[in-house]
Amino acid sequence: MSGIRVALVDDQALFRAGVRMLIESQPDLEVVGEASDGGAAVELARRERPDVVLMDVRMPVQDGIAATEQILAAADRDGTPPPRIVVLTTFDLDENAARAIRAGASGFVLKDADPEFLLAAIRTVHQGNQVIAAAATRALFAHVGRGSGRRPAPAAWSELTPREREIFALAARGLSNGEIAASEFLSEATVKTHVSRILAKLGLRDRVQLVVFAYEHELPTVS
Repeated sequence: MSGIRVALVDDQALFRAGVRMLIESQPDLEVVGEASDGGAAVELARRERPDVVLMDVRMPVQDGIAATEQILAAADRDGTPPPRIVVLTTFDLDENAARAIRAGASGFVLKDADPEFLLAAIRTVHQGNQVIAAAATRALFAHVGRGSGRRPAPAAWSELTPREREIFALAARGLSNGEIAASEFLSEATVKTHVSRILAKLGLRDRVQLVVFAYEHELPTVS
């Protein structure tokens, strides 16, 4: 069975070399190419059609946000399966990570994350799910902890029930359905239903966009 095909995009050759060694140590993963800037990443994705792209956000020539938009737009235009894009970020790049999620990335992880977490993230997004580093979500909110730069709650927020707002707040902190269920003494199926309704009411694609929504808006019960 063929492995998950991964492309590495980062302007630091040493970082790419380390991640390549990690990925190639796994029997179900393979590196199909590397790029050092966003423009080269677009060409790499077109040529190799990777399953997953690990994308740095701040690079010369073209950043990872623009590259993410172009890669996904090209796949849509060509009618080909789009790669899952995982944004590589650091604590001081939170706003850029949020922008990348809005551009269509499937999640974000910290560049200093444990190797096991990065490997799990690749496999998770390949299965069609999203990945959110809980530490990164805490950094997102700490970054704007006093509310500066955040917009007022939109009208759609008022459509959420008090229970849905409680579930939203926990999901926005990066908790999984299982963790929310344990915290709120609910079944995972019930939590999943709540999350689906929240996403529908707010017009969000997935839980990663939910985190970004919480980051961008001044919402009661979310801190």
